[in-house]
Amino acid sequence: MASISTLGIGSGLDLSSILDSLQAAQKATLTPISKQQSSFTAKLSGYGTLKSALVSFQTANTALNKADLFTATSTSSSSTAFSATTTGNAVAGKYTINVTQLAQSQTLTTKNTQPDSKTAIATGDSVLTIQQGGDKKPVTIDISAANSSLSGIRDTINNAKAGVSASIINVGNGQYRLSITSDDTGGDNAMSLSVSGDSALQSFMGYNGTSTDAANGMEESVTAQDAELTVNNIKITNSSNTISDALEDITLNLNNVTTGTQTLTITKDTSKAETAVKAWVDAYNALQDTFSSLTKYTSVDSGATQDSSNGALLGDSTLRTIQTQLKGLLNNTQSSSSFKTLAQIGVTSDPSTGKLELDGDKLKTALKKDAAGVQEMIVGDGKTSGITTTIGNNLTSWLSSTGIIKAATDGVSKTLNSLTAQYNKASERIDSEMARYKAQFTQLDVMMSSLNSTSSYLTQQFDTSSSKK
Repeated sequence: MASISTLGIGSGLDLSSILDSLQAAQKATLTPISKQQSSFTAKLSGYGTLKSALVSFQTANTALNKADLFTATSTSSSSTAFSATTTGNAVAGKYTINVTQLAQSQTLTTKNTQPDSKTAIATGDSVLTIQQGGDKKPVTIDISAANSSLSGIRDTINNAKAGVSASIINVGNGQYRLSITSDDTGGDNAMSLSVSGDSALQSFMGYNGTSTDAANGMEESVTAQDAELTVNNIKITNSSNTISDALEDITLNLNNVTTGTQTLTITKDTSKAETAVKAWVDAYNALQDTFSSLTKYTSVDSGATQDSSNGALLGDSTLRTIQTQLKGLLNNTQSSSSFKTLAQIGVTSDPSTGKLELDGDKLKTALKKDAAGVQEMIVGDGKTSGITTTIGNNLTSWLSSTGIIKAATDGVSKTLNSLTAQYNKASERIDSEMARYKAQFTQLDVMMSSLNSTSSYLTQQFDTSSSKK
């Protein structure tokens, strides 16, 4: 059979164009499927955008759903000798403070000096026992003879994490002393040191807890003492300069003794709650912008193709359900306080856009007047009541692995998989048909070429025969 390199050469027919037209007609049957794939792909992306926007709003909602925002206080001191921090339940008021003594950690320093920090003091291995106060367990530290120099003892003590720190002091003229300081302040944390095993080391750094004992190898260079102060003329002693049990929900931080009596002022701080409410309103409005973008609709004439700029979730029931339910959660009519609606604290809704508007002055006034009441409306019990609590519960449900967004996403993904299978099957069928058509056209071309050749031959023979006659 003759070979045809290009369709139509053998027959003289435009078989290549005919084949292209047939293929184009067949491919056109894939267009509805492609359009559906594009639509559902956009919808899948839309659900991703919706989920991201809900997560952002959830972050702001969680931040506002904290009771301590509404009980926050600020502190100010008339002296740099002390400062204070508060918990959310501190009571506003003024307190007189007079600090007469700071708490100190005890420091023991060797009486005798050493000409350097590298020479061993002991000739035998020893065990150092450190006892701090009467209620702490003693700590034992092994000190080998080879490691009994000042630097060796210092490093061994520090590496033992025994609740003390050791250092070497250069006292001049090439002489050095060993110093040991308790990590904890207060008279109850005074130390005693004993060494067993080597008498030279015991004589050098022993301390029996009595500073006047001449047998001690160490002397008290800094005395362990408690902090002493008065709060509203009530005398207080404490082993630490950080005092959390003198005033309820207030921690005093002592830095120095005061000059006479000074004042600590605790005031209500509404700024944290105001900031959180504003951030929540902004996040809610950003979510509304996402809703609007995903459901955008541009009207067209009857029968015309829908505008391509329409939102990916236009008319989507999942988004509409979330939007409707969220709007219904913006008030807490069951609140036990006088505040039932956000409008009472300056947060109102624009009916045309669905966005919230904040009157900062009205919010500040409500918080100063009755912060607990605002908290009751917004936070509630933190479990089942309160605006942010119920919204938070719903957000958690919507975004969960069994929530409506996941269900909707799974449904779209399943449809996309089905459309892909339909497209691939139809495309394979078209490719098979085009291959069959091409084979048939090729056979036609070969046959026509053969017939044309036969016709030309016979015509030539007839012409030759006629000319001979």
